[in-house]
Amino acid sequence: MDHAVSAPIPATPGNTREAGHRVGLLFSRTSLTAATEITQDNATRLAIDEINAQGGIGGVPLVPVAPEVGATPEAYRSAAEWLCDTQNVPVIFGTHMSSTRKAVLPVIESRRVLLFYATLYEGFEFSPYCFYTGSVPNQNSVVLASHVMRHYGDRVLFVGGQYVYPRESNRIMRELYEHAGGTVVGETYLPLDAPQADFAEVLKRARDERPDAIYSTVVGRDIVKLYRAYRELGLDPARMPIVSLATNETDVAALSAEAAEGHITAAPWFDSLESAASRRFVQAYRARYGQDAPITAGAEAAYFQVHLVADAARRAGSLAAAELMPALNGASFEAPQGRVTIDGETQHTWLWPRIARIDAQRRFDILYSAPAPVRPVPYLVDHALDFDDHSTT
Repeated sequence: MDHAVSAPIPATPGNTREAGHRVGLLFSRTSLTAATEITQDNATRLAIDEINAQGGIGGVPLVPVAPEVGATPEAYRSAAEWLCDTQNVPVIFGTHMSSTRKAVLPVIESRRVLLFYATLYEGFEFSPYCFYTGSVPNQNSVVLASHVMRHYGDRVLFVGGQYVYPRESNRIMRELYEHAGGTVVGETYLPLDAPQADFAEVLKRARDERPDAIYSTVVGRDIVKLYRAYRELGLDPARMPIVSLATNETDVAALSAEAAEGHITAAPWFDSLESAASRRFVQAYRARYGQDAPITAGAEAAYFQVHLVADAARRAGSLAAAELMPALNGASFEAPQGRVTIDGETQHTWLWPRIARIDAQRRFDILYSAPAPVRPVPYLVDHALDFDDHSTT
């Protein structure tokens, strides 16, 4: 049975569901990464409202369908099954951690439903029914490693959580460092949601080993524990910063300025980006969700991917996978980070790598912006570091 129906659901006396093209939202408010997922859910709804204000898809609105999602990969899989089998959605926006995406892929593949994934991840994956709008390693790991080796040094210590993304990201980062003559002085994985004392023990080893940087693949609530433990040990980010692809505005909002300042993140977008499109997005988001609401790179990707889908659906005349997928090939949108384009060959997205350092006001001070969007290379098997990154210290 093909669940990827595209006909809108009419409003009738026997149908209490809202009329329109129903699309699934798959974000959790209870997971380890809930703070960031909330920003992605918010941005998805903002984009849906903008699209509907423009006439929806052929005059028919998009209707978000968002089940309550628990904290485990199994909960995401069950929610995806509900969306596909009882709600007949042709498209799902969501999942966050790689473990939850991988749990959902068999569901959407067997139902021929499209998943749009707006989070950075480790690459080395292709699903015919998934489109990836977050960064892959050639769009973030390469620029981060180049920046760190140029400005801090070539000795790095790894700390991450015990699941697929940290291990695969560290494998790639190790290859980049060692290929460039660097050294990984240690590699530690802690259970997800580990106590802060465990992070302190890892950082005590960093104090003894004296690496030039600590590469963190810690995610969600654990990020806050790591940075607080670093601050309590009196370590110096000017000499040995925590560098990360995952630390974002929600994490910084939970930290003191003293615990956040001086550390480094690589991402395609930060809420401090001063372009016209970025300012419009930030203003619209905060007008709806509050002036102090943090906004993340994952939220920015969640926002622009809905616009990409809507544009493709208007041209295809359908949200069903068979009609929508060809229209997504080369689909482009003027996103807050810059113009983004879906690469039809890989179903990943051309993005704009950036490096930022957290300042004393807990803002991301952008040190480097790519001069052009970077083509996604999800299978990063041979890539040299670029030390001419033009960034500043």
